[in-house]
Amino acid sequence: MITDTTGMQPADDLAPAAALFRGLADQTRLEILRRLAGGELRVVDLTAELGMAQSTVSAHLACLRDCGLVTGRPEGRQMFYALSRPELLDVLRAAEQLLAATGASIALCPTYGCGESDMEEGR
Repeated sequence: MITDTTGMQPADDLAPAAALFRGLADQTRLEILRRLAGGELRVVDLTAELGMAQSTVSAHLACLRDCGLVTGRPEGRQMFYALSRPELLDVLRAAEQLLAATGASIALCPTYGCGESDMEEGR
């Protein structure tokens, strides 16, 4: 990997990282990953815990699986999903630390933030 004088990767090398963060840029997918951090779960478990339709959870799991972030282990007629890489937990923990350090700045970002009304409602 070639880096510039600041130690940063050239823009072309950042495409996979951008794709990773796009894959993580959905509240439902993050919630699924949070639940899977506790161990394997089936779609039925996730739908009950998240209060979402099976089709919604399955679509998000398919996205996470296609990105290589979760794996499915068949057992009989059921599929048990788990995080594919333990490093993903490190990324999520680092994000939580960054969010704690920046306070409301990211949430109030006019482009990607959730806005003040969403923050007040706990979204």
